[in-house]
Amino acid sequence: MKIYLLSLCLFASLPLYSQQYQLAESRVSFFSSAPMENIEAISSRAKSLLNTQTAEIAFVIPIKTFEFEKKLMQEHFNENYMESHKYPDATFKGKLSGFNPQQKGVQKVVARGQMNIHGVNRNVEAAGTLEYRDKEIYLTAVFPVKVADYEVEIPSLVFYNIAEEVEVTVKAKYLPYEKK
Repeated sequence: MKIYLLSLCLFASLPLYSQQYQLAESRVSFFSSAPMENIEAISSRAKSLLNTQTAEIAFVIPIKTFEFEKKLMQEHFNENYMESHKYPDATFKGKLSGFNPQQKGVQKVVARGQMNIHGVNRNVEAAGTLEYRDKEIYLTAVFPVKVADYEVEIPSLVFYNIAEEVEVTVKAKYLPYEKK
């Protein structure tokens, strides 16, 4: 939560012209393919800000908002693996390279910055696309996350149920920032 507030302060301290965008819709999912079963969870409750002048971007995803097909999986995910009571949010703060705010249409971009999951900060790089249409911006990225990199412990009893690396997909729609 502190990183989220810090990110919001960073953006709030910049002049609010048309370069400020806020997340209007999102779909963040992860998929784990393992020998025993596949696991997928989806959240549509991310928060994000994008500054098109500086290419800075910040995301906060409340861990408890990920929904699973099986409620027991969701319970184990929050209590046993992600410890969402101790680490309530996953965050990313960084910059988009390859983004040109004057160019309409689809652009290939790379997000570089700090991701925090399970209380662990790591430098990450994720390729994706950004489409700038009229006053809307669409961002899509697919990237791997190694569970061990974020000190998420997988008990040996369920080792074959959970992949060592999960595929994360982010789909986001931004609109110009409006002060409320």
